[in-house]
Amino acid sequence: MKLGGEFFVALRYLLGRAREGGRYLQGAAAGIAVSLIPIIVTLIVADGMIRGITDRYLELGTGHLQIYSAPKGREPHELAEDIEGIPGVRGVWAERHGMGVIMGTGGKAGADIRATDPSFWEDPGSARFLTTIEGSAVLESNQEALLGEALALSIGAEVGKPIYIMSIHPQADGRTIPLTLPFTVRGIVSSGYRELDSLWCIVSYEGGERLLSPEFSSTYLIVKVDDPYAGAERFSPLLRRALGYGYSVYTWKELQYSQYSSYESTRQLLLFIMALIVIVAAVNVSSATSMLVMERQRDIAVLKAAGTSPGSMGRIFLFSSFLTGLTGAVIGIALGLLIGNSINFLIHGLEEFLGIFSALFHGEKLRILDPGYYLEEIPIIINWKTVGLIGLLTVLCSVLASWLPARRAGGLKPLELLRKV
Repeated sequence: MKLGGEFFVALRYLLGRAREGGRYLQGAAAGIAVSLIPIIVTLIVADGMIRGITDRYLELGTGHLQIYSAPKGREPHELAEDIEGIPGVRGVWAERHGMGVIMGTGGKAGADIRATDPSFWEDPGSARFLTTIEGSAVLESNQEALLGEALALSIGAEVGKPIYIMSIHPQADGRTIPLTLPFTVRGIVSSGYRELDSLWCIVSYEGGERLLSPEFSSTYLIVKVDDPYAGAERFSPLLRRALGYGYSVYTWKELQYSQYSSYESTRQLLLFIMALIVIVAAVNVSSATSMLVMERQRDIAVLKAAGTSPGSMGRIFLFSSFLTGLTGAVIGIALGLLIGNSINFLIHGLEEFLGIFSALFHGEKLRILDPGYYLEEIPIIINWKTVGLIGLLTVLCSVLASWLPARRAGGLKPLELLRKV
């Protein structure tokens, strides 16, 4: 029998009536489809969460690359002119970073002090993720500051009201003394991810030079490029060559290695657990093929009596398992993509529905995506390469799992089958 005929018979078995054995393959395809839905949704949500959080760290935190100079080298802000002309570099900003204590009318708290040129926060990438809760995000003087939403709440800070920032300064005799300077709250901001901005106190670079001593702070250049995910590693050697000896260049992956690795490990673990479910569903095709062989013994006997070879007979059932896996994979992936693309709508709808009962019994609105720990909106990221690989492996597992039942079907003797039927 030619391959076309084998394929046609296999397709007929899959689409056949339930009492003729089609129910086994159709049930196996449904099982594969159901098992693929959560793995595709998990993939979309995990990639979206990782990308959404990483984008915020890149655009509002570390930048795409950071440049540090030797102790006796030029100040980082003096190097900007050497870098800005490199094709693909989107922007360069100097930042001084240190720790301090902020005192407001409602208390005091430790803070992450970031002294940056105000134009950094006006960059399109920064402006995309920085939300102004109150006031303005544009610093107009060296005595103004922006506060993260959680920090402002903890110290009772209000826009237009004064706060006091205390930092440590060394003395010539080796002692350290506190320095306290007044600032006016210009605005209260949020990145949409509280873990990133909960301790933010943002001042101008000049204000940071007065507030933070070089001995108790770090100064560096933040560099942004056109494509941080594909281009950061490429720019690292270019920047080293442009600056010469005595400067260290770090990409965002190096700066956030532990955090990014943690996200990626969690993603891989989730996909592995979901993959086990898919493998179990794919192996179920073996049982379905075995039951189909038992149901179609009359067909097998007639085909073999007509001269169908054992290899051709086995390929019919292999084609059946292939079509079963393919059908389940296509349906499951399609439904998974549909649900994944609607995940924000579904989550917010579920929040509204469950919020009715939560308000009745607990007096507060239920938040599934708590902005204190998660993003309020999950970016929709579809990794088509991974989706295709999942579909391919699903079909491959289905075929491999049914290889033994198909081989047994090819080895059945027609005379024995005719006696039974």
